[in-house]
Amino acid sequence: MGLPALALLLVAGVLHTQVSQHGWRPPSTVPHLQASPLARSFQLDYEEDCFRKDGAPFRYISGSIHYARVPRPAWRDRLLKMYMSGLSAVQVYIPWNYHEPLPGLYDFAGDRDVEAFLDLTAELGLLVILRPGPYICAEWEMGGLPAWLLWKPDIILRSSDPAYLAAVDSWLHVLLPKIKPRLYHHGGNIISVQVENEYGSYYACDHGYLQHLLGSFRALLGSEVVLFTTDSTRAEELRCGTLQGLYATIDFGPGSNVTEAFGAQRQVEPKGPLVNSEYYTGWLDYWGEAHASTSSAQVARGLEDMLQLGASVNMYMFHGGTNFAYWSGADFKDQYKPVTTSYDYDAPLSEAGDPTEKLFAIRTIISKFQPLPVGPMPPATPKYAYGWVALRKYANLLDVLDVLCPSGPIQSQFPLTFEAIKQVRGWAHGFVMYRTQLPRDVLDPATLEAHPHSVCDRGYVMLAAVPTLWLQEYRGTLERDGRRELHVTGRAGDTLDVLLENMGRINFGANISDFKGLLGNLSLDSSPLSNWLIYPLAIDTAIWQGWPHAALPISSKGGRAGPAFYTGTFETPGIAWDTFVKFPGWSKGQLWINGFNLGRYWPCRGPQQTLFVPGSVLHVGRPNNITVLELEGAPAIPLLLFLDRPLFNRTLSCSTMATE
Repeated sequence: MGLPALALLLVAGVLHTQVSQHGWRPPSTVPHLQASPLARSFQLDYEEDCFRKDGAPFRYISGSIHYARVPRPAWRDRLLKMYMSGLSAVQVYIPWNYHEPLPGLYDFAGDRDVEAFLDLTAELGLLVILRPGPYICAEWEMGGLPAWLLWKPDIILRSSDPAYLAAVDSWLHVLLPKIKPRLYHHGGNIISVQVENEYGSYYACDHGYLQHLLGSFRALLGSEVVLFTTDSTRAEELRCGTLQGLYATIDFGPGSNVTEAFGAQRQVEPKGPLVNSEYYTGWLDYWGEAHASTSSAQVARGLEDMLQLGASVNMYMFHGGTNFAYWSGADFKDQYKPVTTSYDYDAPLSEAGDPTEKLFAIRTIISKFQPLPVGPMPPATPKYAYGWVALRKYANLLDVLDVLCPSGPIQSQFPLTFEAIKQVRGWAHGFVMYRTQLPRDVLDPATLEAHPHSVCDRGYVMLAAVPTLWLQEYRGTLERDGRRELHVTGRAGDTLDVLLENMGRINFGANISDFKGLLGNLSLDSSPLSNWLIYPLAIDTAIWQGWPHAALPISSKGGRAGPAFYTGTFETPGIAWDTFVKFPGWSKGQLWINGFNLGRYWPCRGPQQTLFVPGSVLHVGRPNNITVLELEGAPAIPLLLFLDRPLFNRTLSCSTMATE
């Protein structure tokens, strides 16, 4: 079938036909339950242990996709491939912090236009299982909660704390009215809505909080919508995460005993449909660990076992996408574990949206239980290897503080966290520079020490003699759960600069109140340093406005080590296709192309070796501007290599480029 014919099929809104399997009665056998053609309903049937859609028995086969991890121009391509895979639904998270960057300041434009995304799912004939939080986890920065909640340092997140509930209520009164008209029984395609997310895994176990959320969702969405929870199969988590009035579903991955897993659901929901809300098709990657993968055969086998039981299944993820900019979260499992920029997840659709062997294995299983849409699977998006691009050093970061912090520094006797800074400047992500002076001559190496848990998450240390700051010397890196000491020498009054990087707030568990920056003083031979100048760096704002490409050249000072900006340009040969950029010889940093923040690179720590560059951010017929912030050390010849494929080919534990 050609694309025009396929488009006509989709416009017609043809939905998947449900097939009788293992005791499921086709609609023709239960005429007394048939709804009129105009009636729309989606309900729980506790007698027949199933969902009922428009009165007929129904089960969904769904996949997760996160609009915040996919550029808007690619939404249609990804959703169409999900539809053609045989899915009847998609599961969608809504990250609160993506839409409310400051209290009362909302952003639903462009890539954040969740209503446009939901309308597109309906246009393509896909139902929606919505997960609006307020907490979502999702390996997303702070689990989707806005960092400004931490302006109140003692706030108890995900609890009945009045300060937290007030913020949640305000958000829900903005968000849920956008959702209500799109509910299935109102003519839309949203069949169910999750309340909170995996709450049983959180230490608070506050049923009063869940009860408050239930009341808010009912008040704002009405009494007809199916509301549900999701938790693991552990009895303790199901006890804390479930509540009467919220249908309890579970999550588990391939390799689990399907019968035992659904037995856990039956302990809290003796009747009703069997539902796995997160069937794991793969897993996430952490910086410094091996690239995660799960076999296609194992994923397909587990899916078939669940469908044989008549269960409804959502595959997490079906398409993972990318943690652009600073949106990747982190876990804490004995130590801080930041998530990579890529959220490929070894999912059926790759990070770039390409069908994989796993997708076709899943599609084959689905075809055993219900008809597949007619027509071919849309192909992989075209890729292009643009080749080598030469960069030049533009400036050391210290040389452009006036551009990156035009309002000047904040003065404080002691360091302030990002969250404390945000109360003054609206700060949460990226980088902050902390500056002080050596209080005395240090002729013999002295120990610059960060106390445990005081560097969150990486501090890049520089020393410069005064008044000639061009003699900046990069001393090395302090790291959370890593190196906490450096040796320094210098004269009284020399400038000590520490660039602090937020690598992503913890998104899961008891530690989600994850403050960033310098959480405590640095000390010099056990004597605390004081009198700090603190520079919140608005790097993204400056680059989006055209800097540094539109600025006058700066005479670069110093060597290749330490935080510095590099720039370059390249042109596309009449096309703007997706590509992947490799960083040969680079250490760690951030990449922007045409003002778009593509995220963090860290090739020496791995496993991710390339960054995905969507073709939609590239220009045709004019130069594409590249800006790199290298944090530790650039290669002698600063080059980038644009490839037509991603690389996840190694895991190392690179040391910082200390010069001591």
